[in-house]
Amino acid sequence: MKRREFITGLGSAASWPLLARAQTQRIRRIGVLMGQPATDPEAEAYLSRFTQALHEVGWTAGSTVQMDVRWASPEVERIRMLAKELVALRPDVILSHGTAVTAVLQKETQTIPIVFVIVSDPVGSGFVASLPSPGGNITGFINLEAQMAGKWLELLTEIAPTIKRAAMIFNPDTAAGRGSYYRPSFEAAALSRKVEPISSPVYNDAEIETVVTSLGREPSGGLVVMPDAFTITHRAPIILLAARNNVPAIYWNSAYAREGGLLSYGVDNADIFRRSASYVDRILHDAKPADLPVQLPTTFQMILNAKTAKALGLEVPWQLQQLADEVIE
Repeated sequence: MKRREFITGLGSAASWPLLARAQTQRIRRIGVLMGQPATDPEAEAYLSRFTQALHEVGWTAGSTVQMDVRWASPEVERIRMLAKELVALRPDVILSHGTAVTAVLQKETQTIPIVFVIVSDPVGSGFVASLPSPGGNITGFINLEAQMAGKWLELLTEIAPTIKRAAMIFNPDTAAGRGSYYRPSFEAAALSRKVEPISSPVYNDAEIETVVTSLGREPSGGLVVMPDAFTITHRAPIILLAARNNVPAIYWNSAYAREGGLLSYGVDNADIFRRSASYVDRILHDAKPADLPVQLPTTFQMILNAKTAKALGLEVPWQLQQLADEVIE
């Protein structure tokens, strides 16, 4: 045998163990069920933040991990269909976006680990036994606590002090506790500020229009939009109707203010998606959801749309302008 052939043969033999390891290494599988449609740029940004954070801890989509992403909508039947489809793929872990999505996934599997994001009341919803010790196959990241509803009304009356009636709108099918989670804080704040609290469940755009139009019939109406997949997906008509009926409104997600809403105050949801990658990583390294405490939000932001305030004839207090993380002129 020629020397060159012999060396080449040795090189090939040395590569056998590496090839064998590469061929036998199992690509891990992550299921993702988003609570918003794929056409929503906000939801796309969330998922991008998650995949980027996964890459930073060593997981590359299409190489070391396979991502099975499904895009839902506020309709529960569609969520059920996609949840069944995703669970049937037997992923190693599922990232679950929102209360309604997590509730459906919990019914579909008690064994596949689930990491939820943008969920307000995981204990009240029955997802976990407690925040420090979740138990079961579910853990994750809370976005907003119940007391936030009082803060929203407080901020709304600061920017629009003439408000005497305020409606909280939500969809019972997708909101935490079917709307009951935020109601006590909202009503307590209304009582302290001598504002009439109105609970307004809505299921479609026509019902949104009825509520907002009713508020606009008198100059003292205000709107507090509660967190749920329905309200964020239907944010365009909510913003438009509030402007058309001259109704000051406050929102839980920055997307509203950036798209024309008056004021938003809440968690940086993209940051929650980023943080969730750490739990997915730990589960892929054999950690159990039962041993991973539910995490509270850490980053909040207030966005003020000064252009909308001017259109509504509102004088924005100087202090509120200073508190805002971003002012849209």
